[in-house]
Amino acid sequence: MRHFLISTTALLALSGAAFAEASNGSVKIGILNDQSGVYADFGGKFSYEAARMAAEDFGGTVLGVPVEVITADHQNKADIASSIARKWYDTEGVDAVMELTSSSVGLAVQALSKEAKKITINTGAATTELTGAQCSPYGFHWAYDTHALATGVGGALVQEGGDSWYFLTADYAFGYSLEEQTSNFVNSNGGKVLGSVRHPLATTDYSSFLLQAQASGAKVVGMANAGMDTQNAIKQAAEFGITAGGQKIAALLFTLAEVNGIGLDSAQGLNLVESFYWNRDDESREFGKRFFERTGAMPNMIHAGTYSAVMSYLKAIEAAGTDETEAVAKKMHELPVSDVFARNGKVLPNGRMITDVYLMEVKKPGESDTPWDYYTVKATIPAETAFMTFENSGCPATN
Repeated sequence: MRHFLISTTALLALSGAAFAEASNGSVKIGILNDQSGVYADFGGKFSYEAARMAAEDFGGTVLGVPVEVITADHQNKADIASSIARKWYDTEGVDAVMELTSSSVGLAVQALSKEAKKITINTGAATTELTGAQCSPYGFHWAYDTHALATGVGGALVQEGGDSWYFLTADYAFGYSLEEQTSNFVNSNGGKVLGSVRHPLATTDYSSFLLQAQASGAKVVGMANAGMDTQNAIKQAAEFGITAGGQKIAALLFTLAEVNGIGLDSAQGLNLVESFYWNRDDESREFGKRFFERTGAMPNMIHAGTYSAVMSYLKAIEAAGTDETEAVAKKMHELPVSDVFARNGKVLPNGRMITDVYLMEVKKPGESDTPWDYYTVKATIPAETAFMTFENSGCPATN
């Protein structure tokens, strides 16, 4: 487990009143995610660096006390994640836990945090259950969710004639949610879902699953998975001649990190959704440059979303004048979200932060002008479209 302390000298300047407003003489944020498995590049150590950047850019202190960022690897196991979070809360004075890649982890830690009255901000998990049936008055969902992915990628491919689908689905909460959301969208727009097959997390052999998808005759093979799982499935799909045979691959959750992982030769032509692109404008390019200097990689929406989550949390503490959970959660619901990640963001009553998302197409190798220049923005999907359905409802303090 690693720790990063923004400022220790600031403690010398603290007054007794300042200590009264910020518990334990510091504000401590835990970045809990996968740092050694299939989502290590998707979030991992890069999200930790994004969180550190946000704390530094905020000034290193809030309410006159230092901001501390710590991190740990949950190994994609909900029980390990819950154990770490509980220890953080009980013995290490952690005030909020963020990132939480993988939906099973995100749901488990959010439920634990609800009991402990601690704030969670999910930037790596995707399931809409986080702001639906299993929402928390202290839980927030940043960056993206399965509804936004289904609307963006599913919508684009159905409109282009991809009206029959077969899914390769990761066998846990995230995969189920993504398959369900996309299936609903396909069916409501006149398409058909011909079937699906579920695969274990972090499997390496997709041959049997891909053969079933190929035999289905579906026009679109939907990858309801993420990270290295999607990378490996796409690589093996090419070996089986799936795209050469006329079927399209829908990378329902694929980010800049995964495109870089397989290269433009394999990824070219893929449609995907991200809520951030480093090459979008001058501000995002400046952020991307600073991030690259620290990490050797350009940020995806998870990394930039984590930066935004930390910034928003610290702004809420400053506005509330305390780090007490109820007061900070109230301010997070009230304050607009305007930063390098989200230009027009707002938090709905159930904790869902909505902002515009972007439908991207991966460039061909000859179309890329500079390193990490991988996307053409095909369309902007307004926040209210990307994050519709039940997510406009509230989440009461007691469920």
